[in-house]
Amino acid sequence: MDQTTVPLYSAADFRQRALRAASEGRDGDVHGDHALNPASRGSIVRDGLRPAAVLVPVIDRPGGATVLLTKRTEKLKSHPGQVAFPGGRVDPGDASIEASAKREAEEEVGLKSEYIEVVGTLADYYSGSGFRITPVLAVVQPTFTLAINPDEVDEAFEVPLGFLMDAANHHTDSRIWNNIERYFYTMPYGDRHIWGVTAGIIRAVHDRLYA
Repeated sequence: MDQTTVPLYSAADFRQRALRAASEGRDGDVHGDHALNPASRGSIVRDGLRPAAVLVPVIDRPGGATVLLTKRTEKLKSHPGQVAFPGGRVDPGDASIEASAKREAEEEVGLKSEYIEVVGTLADYYSGSGFRITPVLAVVQPTFTLAINPDEVDEAFEVPLGFLMDAANHHTDSRIWNNIERYFYTMPYGDRHIWGVTAGIIRAVHDRLYA
């Protein structure tokens, strides 16, 4: 299908953009929390980080694609209560980084792999919390049903892809951490507070596919 016939911010358009980016090879950029904090690059982009994978699940809704996000339970040690993509640490038994992302999505929210079409990956995202995260881009068929794991996730919700890929909705904020002001992206959507690593990955998707 010709690119001009595919509606912007549809799942089909996202698929085309992701596959085209994949055919060009992974971008050479190093994404991470240092993007807005260049002085911290040396402490964030380093060896020895724990490998992780997140699924960026773009749902093929007929009225326009949406992105599935979760709110992590307050009981978790890492990023409690924050909005996140389904994902987590890479297990030694995982066959691939894509398999890690799909396994985590099923464990956290019951999203089964039969509904997931992986269409690419982004360059790793380096987090200040010590993870090297690979975003796995996927188109998800809308006939799925979820089964939330209450030990990891409080709720799952969808945000329009068009909202997240509009740079006008990408704001910055800061907090003092270890006596240093740290800047981060934030993308408020209604009463949802999307910020930090998740917002940084969304920004990386935007820069790679939609900028």
